[in-house]
Amino acid sequence: MEIINGGICAAKGFTAGGVHCGIRKNKTKKDLALIYSESVASAAAVYTTNLVKGAPLVVTKAHLLNGKAQAVICNSGNANTCNADGIEVAENMAKLTAECLGINEDDVIVASTGVIGQPLDITPIKNSMDALKASLGKNSADAAEGIMTTDTVQKEFAVSFEIGGVPCKIGGIAKGSGMIHPNMATMLVFITTDVAISPEMLQTALSRDIQNTFNMVSVDGDTSTNDMVSVLANGLAGNKEITEENEDFCEFMKALNTVTVHLCRMIAGDGEGATKLLECRVTGAKDECTAKTVAKSVICSSLTKAAMFGADANWGRVLCAIGYSGADVDVTKVDVSFTSAKGTIPVCKDGAGIEFSEEIAKEILLEKEITINVELNSGDFNSTAWGCDLTYEYVKINGDYRT
Repeated sequence: MEIINGGICAAKGFTAGGVHCGIRKNKTKKDLALIYSESVASAAAVYTTNLVKGAPLVVTKAHLLNGKAQAVICNSGNANTCNADGIEVAENMAKLTAECLGINEDDVIVASTGVIGQPLDITPIKNSMDALKASLGKNSADAAEGIMTTDTVQKEFAVSFEIGGVPCKIGGIAKGSGMIHPNMATMLVFITTDVAISPEMLQTALSRDIQNTFNMVSVDGDTSTNDMVSVLANGLAGNKEITEENEDFCEFMKALNTVTVHLCRMIAGDGEGATKLLECRVTGAKDECTAKTVAKSVICSSLTKAAMFGADANWGRVLCAIGYSGADVDVTKVDVSFTSAKGTIPVCKDGAGIEFSEEIAKEILLEKEITINVELNSGDFNSTAWGCDLTYEYVKINGDYRT
């Protein structure tokens, strides 16, 4: 497997683009993105668990009942959620896209992200469809910009790999900065691949993968309304179609997971106001559920996140998060250490503090990527969760987000 350029356009037959249509006030930022496959593709998606769901998710879920899609349209700046005419607007977005590209309306995935509860005017989208179509090309970065809200960096990644000796590619773009919490987050992720795989197996792969990737990311404890991860697989690589769980399916899962883990880390590291990417690695759990529960609890702890912002090796906050996680853990067996590019420092052994250098700990925790290692010493199961530190800037961003 090899990391390659191209993002959402790395796979054969996919183009993308983005324009500023006028939904966002800042005219220098793109706010409308389009992804297009030259042929109808197998399609799969997973959605937010929030009972309040954006209208685009309702429309997309209906469109994907047959497991097929050919295009994705997404706007930023307005979530099209909790609006009386939301479904109509989302359906119109699909219709405009279908007319523009000459494809079936039901083969369009629709997504929106931004402020909740504000009506979305279809006019600027309608008036920009010609420009949006003209923007199509190997322009993954433009599409990545078009779906950003409070993100500070574009998020795209792609790899090449082989299935049955046939060269294949998979790539994706993502947005996500705030309202990110398991399960799923205010995140939109679009993945494309030229692998030939049935819709059923594509859905199986995606649903299985997110349990250890996107469902293990948290920035602020809020689960959003418009979260969605979708995958299009157009089969243009020419491999034998994957229709069952075999060796080819395993190779596809590895490639998919490589892309999703990378995007998870980018989303967590770009949390609103964040200065550090946090990774919690739990080992030695008695079962997978325990490992996941502990990892999530630590990464979601506001006190732990604040301590990491201040480069304070306050391991007691980690133990505290484990204690209230609800997991059946013997706290007298727990070891904790912190790791970064500057090294590793043990801070807790068998649930109790040990002597360590505060100066060395501070140096380790001043790095941009921090790993919180939790060894439960009770079994052979592991899990990893991703998050970020909690900063003054987070409150500032969300204090005036709407205005």
